Amino acid sequence: MSSVWIVVAGLSFGLGAVLLVQAGNPGNYGFCAACHLRDIAGALGIHKAAPLQYARPEIMGWIIGAFVMSKTSGEFRPRGGSAPFIRFILGALMMLGALVFLGCPLRALLRLAGGDLNGITALAGFLAGIGTGIVFLRNGFSLGRARTISGPAAGSSYLPVVFAVILTAAVGSGSGYLYYSAQGPGSLHASILFSLISGLITGAIALKTRMCLSGGFRDFFLVKDTYLLKIYGLIFLSAVFANLFFGTFKLGFTGQPLAHTMHFWNFLGLYLVGVCATLLGGCPLRQLIMAADGNTDAGVCVLGMLAGAGIAHALNLAASGAGVPFNGQLAVGIALAAAFVIGWSFREKVLIKATA
Repeated sequence: MSSVWIVVAGLSFGLGAVLLVQAGNPGNYGFCAACHLRDIAGALGIHKAAPLQYARPEIMGWIIGAFVMSKTSGEFRPRGGSAPFIRFILGALMMLGALVFLGCPLRALLRLAGGDLNGITALAGFLAGIGTGIVFLRNGFSLGRARTISGPAAGSSYLPVVFAVILTAAVGSGSGYLYYSAQGPGSLHASILFSLISGLITGAIALKTRMCLSGGFRDFFLVKDTYLLKIYGLIFLSAVFANLFFGTFKLGFTGQPLAHTMHFWNFLGLYLVGVCATLLGGCPLRQLIMAADGNTDAGVCVLGMLAGAGIAHALNLAASGAGVPFNGQLAVGIALAAAFVIGWSFREKVLIKATA
């Protein structure tokens, strides 16, 4: 991939995230695959956390932008059937880990670019989780190959796009069928048009560049490929300079927007995300983009993330600025055990013996 695309992706995501905050999004919350999906889950009534309900147009923009790019570039390929139920479970577990930290890996990087040092602990956990996932991969972990979908069944690959278009229209019309936060993070947002345009542009770029932070570290650890890491390095640098320019850079652990300082749980939260993302073949952002280019398995994972957001807030598992509740701490332990069981059970040798 051309170095031009590295620059385009790095600047669009880094500068775009900071500009979205300047336009109204909460601090260090320009882009976040997990938290934005959590807010969408609230808008749909999947959870009832009143401060976290807003159908973020950025996510819809990502899906529509990636879809258009995949269609125009000939990369749209309806495919699926690779252990969808397990992908749903891993998607829910990945969302839980993100909500314990309060952000996906992309937001961890953007939080750090805004001076939030809690991002260091979280990214260390993410790296450790990827390392654990690679151990499973080297021991033969596989969810099987996705199969090409053709005929009438191929229509299922368009569902994420249809969903995104309907939600975008509902947000734009102020539909009474959606929930909206009157206060809290859900009430803070950029204009619908600016958010949607930002999502459309970055979604198309994410599809073209195959952006994925877990994939970037995985490729570096396995084959020393640095292409994806260069993109994220430029995202970080451009966001740092933009925050310094706008005066929103605040160095420290405490007093950061939408963050807590329980370092052990920040580490474990993104550790869980790292394990699940490696087993799934992509971080939360990558799952959204793959769902838009015809991958129904990724679409099932995204549904799992939405369900995970609902469960996390229904059972008081998600963190807040005050920290991680006991329920959430217990849930992370159970989720890690479940991820390890999946990673160990779905090895090709084990599956071959089980069917012999």
